[in-house]
Amino acid sequence: MAPGPTEIPPQVLSAGGEPILHHRTPEFRAIFADVCEKIKYAFQTTQPVLTLAAGGTGGMEATIVNLSAPDEKIIVISGGVFGERWAKIAEALERKVVRITVEYGKAVKPEEVRKALSENPDAVLLCGTLSETSTGALHPIEEIAAITKATNTLFALDAISGLVACKLKMDEWGVDAVVSGTQKGLMMPPGLALIALSERALTAMKTKKSPKFYWSFESALKKLTEDKLPDTPWTPNVSLVRQLQVSLQLIHAEGIENIWARHELLAHATREAMKALGLTLFAETPSVSVTSVHSPAGINSGDIVKKMRSEWGISIVGGQGTMEGKIFRIGHLGYCDRTDVLMTIAALECVLSGLNVPITLGAGTKAAQEIFLNSK
Repeated sequence: MAPGPTEIPPQVLSAGGEPILHHRTPEFRAIFADVCEKIKYAFQTTQPVLTLAAGGTGGMEATIVNLSAPDEKIIVISGGVFGERWAKIAEALERKVVRITVEYGKAVKPEEVRKALSENPDAVLLCGTLSETSTGALHPIEEIAAITKATNTLFALDAISGLVACKLKMDEWGVDAVVSGTQKGLMMPPGLALIALSERALTAMKTKKSPKFYWSFESALKKLTEDKLPDTPWTPNVSLVRQLQVSLQLIHAEGIENIWARHELLAHATREAMKALGLTLFAETPSVSVTSVHSPAGINSGDIVKKMRSEWGISIVGGQGTMEGKIFRIGHLGYCDRTDVLMTIAALECVLSGLNVPITLGAGTKAAQEIFLNSK
């Protein structure tokens, strides 16, 4: 019940144990071709999606490398550990960074984005986050994309903990680059970075004189389209690609609208349970991927996390950055359903009671049960 890595469906686990295929054989390339087509549905795009053997952070770095050049200006929405990660990557790559600093737990206001773009018309990239995992906040991506579409600045989005769980329509909204990873809503082990690019981004990419080799999107795109079956320029993670094929089959079968609705329901039940226990939610605009909660007065959230794992075998996580020890976070994304949420809330009640927090046992569980019983 952490916001990643998440639980993995048994059929996806099983696919990871199948005999290895050589990555240049027709058999593997047929699997990769299927993945390259099916993954577009998760992004809600008709554009090509690149698959890199890397974590999500690798996908973020690759996006900056390909869509900007050294000394060019990048605007970063920094409202948590992962929003700030965009800035740190950009600075390490010698880009000029302009931060829109957002208080932890809050979402950026569209007018703040509009102001930053107006004051920095030479910015080549605006980097934002769909679901800020470290705080549990959801940002207004559709509104931000509507603003950037009217400018020459590309909008790059970290959807690592948001893809599939949170509503995202890349093409319809006009997001230029979406980065994700496999270990969250895609119900997979970590190890693949996935990047979708708009036509605007593909055009801009060709003009950027930025040193790159492994991260080259042009090399990856060339291999995707040079033959009848797509290929990769470098050795792919064969087993993870096979697992992704199975995961995508499950996603297509359930349907993206149904998946979004399931995550909305799980998040709603979790939030109502926390309030029924007298706890205070942290994020003002909460994500459906993760619920962040203030730790009760006098309790270090790390103690709650440890007891949940050691006494009940359930992994939740504490706060990050300035929120370390002050909040705990419950993930409810990917291969997760109502029983997982009820089990987690019941165990949390026991942990809080054991820490002498004055709660009513069963109050949170009952609140979640009522949400589930009243849902259609």
